Amino acid sequence: MASLKARWHRSIREIPEQQWEQLLGPEVIPFYRWNWLAALEDSGSVAPNQGWQPLHLSLWRGEDHLCAVAPLYLKGHSYGEFVFDQAFARLAGDLGLRYYPKLIGMSPVSPVQGYRFHVAADEDLAALTQLMLELIDTFARNNGILSCNFLYVDPLWRPLAEAAGCASWLNQQSLWTSDGQTNFGDYLAGFNANQRRNIKRERKAVREAGLEITPLSGEDLDPPLMQCMHRFYQQHCARWGMWGSKYLDESFFDALATNSLREQIVLFSAHRGNPHEPVAMSLCVHDDASLWGRYWGSNEEIDCLHFEVCYYAPIEWALKQGLKSFDPGAGGSHKRRRGFVARPHTSLHRWYEPQMDGLIRGWLGTVNPLMLEEIEAINAELPFRKETPSLAL
Repeated sequence: MASLKARWHRSIREIPEQQWEQLLGPEVIPFYRWNWLAALEDSGSVAPNQGWQPLHLSLWRGEDHLCAVAPLYLKGHSYGEFVFDQAFARLAGDLGLRYYPKLIGMSPVSPVQGYRFHVAADEDLAALTQLMLELIDTFARNNGILSCNFLYVDPLWRPLAEAAGCASWLNQQSLWTSDGQTNFGDYLAGFNANQRRNIKRERKAVREAGLEITPLSGEDLDPPLMQCMHRFYQQHCARWGMWGSKYLDESFFDALATNSLREQIVLFSAHRGNPHEPVAMSLCVHDDASLWGRYWGSNEEIDCLHFEVCYYAPIEWALKQGLKSFDPGAGGSHKRRRGFVARPHTSLHRWYEPQMDGLIRGWLGTVNPLMLEEIEAINAELPFRKETPSLAL
């Protein structure tokens, strides 16, 4: 068998699309598809001048057989990660260490669970995970990088990385799961009577504003509609000023309308007559099992419109499509009252300065159990019927 060769790549375009896709297989979520990551890079949304330097690691047998890849980025800040590491940055400063740049493994600006090293099925996953981590360690130490961080990791890959020395940090995310529901009535039936009334009232407020919600996907997603979605995204970000988190260029939205990813995008258009002339719109991503909420915006301030376009209409659509889960995106305690349960998600970390490594690992031993307690307490307050079964963490 040919020996392994490691390569570092400053662009995903240095790795052939066909080989990348063959390596990932059909079950990998859309956010790690070659087209998605290439669209981020090609649009300039993920680029060195934005603080995201692509630095993907690959392993090859011989010159042209790709057998493993780790999507990685060299970061000059912590924006667009949604795992808030300011405490780590402060600790580095207190110790006289330079926190940035840092290595990040994730799908940029997408807080979606699923990060892992992608390894060919005929290779030893544990052995290549260990080897790639050693290569990353060597690169980091040789270049004065303090840490490497893998965010929103795949739970099935996590034990292999932990066995190779990664430290785990638990945070939380909101997730709706169908639990056997098949329609919106089933969804409502899981709530107590008071919350069922609230949800019906919120949906009624949108109808009384004269709005209809239409899901748009596939051939309906033409460039003008995606440009409209970008304007909504841009407007929404601008409302939050410096906290608006505007990361994506208009050309990224253009790419979603023209490449194969269009089949995994659904827009929820709130309109009065023509779905292609929306008052508000949200953008979601899906595969055969799951839905992810990403971006939204509105031209009008209408009571409960955000809940309808970003939660209720997507849940109703997901149930009709037979999808099993809906991740509505980061943040927002209001999600909990609409059936999104708190769940733990894990990030994995490696620090290359012994004192910092020891201090943080000791701290994690305390905070991780507290996070599980917090999640349990949050879910105990959810407005479900008393006879609804308890929700496993």
